[in-house]
Amino acid sequence: MTKINHDLYIRLYSEMLKIRKMEEKLYELYIHGKLFGMSPHLYIGQEAVAVGVCQNLQKDDYIISTHRGHGHCLAKGGDIKKIIAEILGKDTGYCHGLGGSMHIADINSGNLGANGIVGAGLPISLGAGLSIKYRNTKQVCACFFGDAASNHGTFHESLNFAASFKLPIIFICENNLYGLSTAYSRVSATPDVADRAKAYNIPGVIIDGMNILKVYNESKKFIERARTGAGPSLLEFKTYRFMGHGASDHKPYRTKEEEKQWENKCPIKCFKKELIEKYHIEEKELNKIEKEIKEELEQAMEFAYSSPNPTISIVKESIFYEGNNI
Repeated sequence: MTKINHDLYIRLYSEMLKIRKMEEKLYELYIHGKLFGMSPHLYIGQEAVAVGVCQNLQKDDYIISTHRGHGHCLAKGGDIKKIIAEILGKDTGYCHGLGGSMHIADINSGNLGANGIVGAGLPISLGAGLSIKYRNTKQVCACFFGDAASNHGTFHESLNFAASFKLPIIFICENNLYGLSTAYSRVSATPDVADRAKAYNIPGVIIDGMNILKVYNESKKFIERARTGAGPSLLEFKTYRFMGHGASDHKPYRTKEEEKQWENKCPIKCFKKELIEKYHIEEKELNKIEKEIKEELEQAMEFAYSSPNPTISIVKESIFYEGNNI
C-alpha cells in the first residue's frame, strides 16, 4: 500500500471542500439578490493553493490576502461563521460588516487582511517581514497575489526590498492566467512570473497549483527556508478560476475547450479520486466529511442571518481612537 499520512490528507481534502462549498453558497446568494454591493470574487478552482500553503504555516505566521481572498482566510484558520457574516454586512463579521468581501482581516489567525487594490498587499508584507526580523520571532509571512499584480511596480519594489534585507516572506503568485479579462501572456514579455526571481537573486519556482500534494510539499520547503533566515522566495502556482472574475463576467475571452481542460484538473475531484484509488481511503469517509461541511455551512448561514446589522456607533469607533495608550 502506498505510504499515506491519513490525518494530513483528510485535512487537506476537508479544507479544500469547505472553501468550495462556501464559495458556491456565496455565488448562490448573490444570484438571488441576497448580497449587497459588488459580486464576490470567487476562489472556486484555486483551493489547493490556499490550503496547501496555509497547512504549512503556524498560527502566529502571517498571510497577506487579495480581493479573491475568502479561501485564504478560511485556510489560515478563519471562522466560516464570521466570514459569511462579514460578507453579508453583519456586526458579527470580522470587520463588523464594514470590510465586506474584499477587505476581510483576522488578526487573531494571522490574516493581516485582504485588499481590493491589485498588488497593494505586496508592500504590506514588507512591514510584516521587517517586524518579524526585528523581533527575531522566527515567524514567516506568506504574501498571496495574482499574475496581474506582477506587472505592477509594487511587485518589483517589494521583491527587491525583501531580497536585499533577507526578509522571511514567501511570495505566492496565484497565476490563474487572467487579470480580469486580460490574458497574462498578452501583457508580459516573460512567460512565467517565477523567472523574475532571477533579477533579485532569490529562488523562483513553478508549481502545479491544481495538485494539493505538490502545493503542500513544495511550499513546505520554502516556508522552512524563510523560517531559518535564508530570505524570501517566489512561488508561482499555475491554477485556474472556474468562475468569471465576478458574477457579471460571462468569460467571452476564454474558450469552452480551455475551461474543460482545466475543470478536468479540479483539485478537489482529482484528490478525492486519488484518496480512494491510490491511498485506499473509503469513499463513505469522504462522503461523511462532505455531509458535515454542509451542516457546518448551514449553521454559519443561520448565524449570519440572525446576526444584527452594525450600528452607527461602529463607524466612529472604527475611525477615532479615544484611549490614552498611544
